[in-house]
Amino acid sequence: MTLAGADLGELLGLLAVQRAGLALLLAAVGLPVIGVVIVGLDIMPVRFAMMHVALLGIAVGLLTGLDPMLCALAACALAGAGVAPLARTADGLSGAMGLLMSLAIAAALLLLAVSGVNASGAFALLWGSILSVGPTDLVVLGVLAVLVPGLFWWRRREIGLLLYDRELAECSGVPVRALTAALLVLVAVAVAGAIKLTGALLVDALTLLPALAARRLGGSLKSITLWAVGIGVVVNLTGFVLALWLDWPPGPVLVLTAGAVVLAVHLIPERRISSWRPTPSPESLPSSH
Repeated sequence: MTLAGADLGELLGLLAVQRAGLALLLAAVGLPVIGVVIVGLDIMPVRFAMMHVALLGIAVGLLTGLDPMLCALAACALAGAGVAPLARTADGLSGAMGLLMSLAIAAALLLLAVSGVNASGAFALLWGSILSVGPTDLVVLGVLAVLVPGLFWWRRREIGLLLYDRELAECSGVPVRALTAALLVLVAVAVAGAIKLTGALLVDALTLLPALAARRLGGSLKSITLWAVGIGVVVNLTGFVLALWLDWPPGPVLVLTAGAVVLAVHLIPERRISSWRPTPSPESLPSSH
C-alpha cells in the first residue's frame, strides 16, 4: 500500500525521517569511496569479516552499558589495523578475514549466551534501524564524509598507484604498508558506521554497489570516485523516498535500487566503457626521491 502525497509530506517533516535522510546523504559522500577501495584492492572478504566484528562490538556494548555502535566502531577499527600486516597479498588477507570472521561471531555468540544480555538488540542491527539514527550516528557519518574524500584527495596519486599495481607503488616510493593499513581501518569503520542504515546484511548497498556501477562509467580514479559518490547520492535519496512512499523497509529498497542502477549500467555497450584500472600517466606517479 502506498502513501498519499500529503502523508508522505508529513513523514518527511518528522525529525526521525529527516535524520535518516541526512544520514543517507552523508553516507553517500563517504561510503561509495570506500567501495572503490574495496573493489580496487580486491578485498571483498573484509566486508563480511567486519560485519561479524561489529556484532562482537555491539555485544560488548550491551554487556558493559556503553554505546553499542561506538563499541562496534572501535572493534572494527582495531580489527582493521590488526589485519593490515597480513594484506601483503590478496590471498593472505582472505585467509585472515576468514579466521577473523569465525572468531568474531563465535565470541559474540558466546558473550551474549553467558552474559544473559538480551540479544534481540544486537541481532536487530543485522537488518538495520534507519529511523533510529541519532546524533552520534550523524557525527560518525559526517566524519567519514569528510575524512574519506579528504584522504583520497590528499593521497590521490599514491592511492591511484596502489590500486593500479601494489609492487609498482612500492618501487615508486609509496608507503604501501601504512597506506594500506589506513585504508583497511577506514573500510572497517565505514562498514560499522553503515550498519544502522541498512543492516549488516545489506551494507553493500551503500558501499560496494555504487562503486561497481561507477567503475563501468569512469576512466580514471578521480572520475570513478565522482561517479560513485553521485550514484550513491541518487540511490540513497531515491531509495529512501521510495521506501517511505511504498511503506516498505528502507534497507531492502536501497539495495534493490542500487542493484537496478548497476544492472542498467552494465547494459551500456562494452565499447563505451573505460577500463577499471587506467594506466597512470608518468606525471601522476609519485617521486621516489
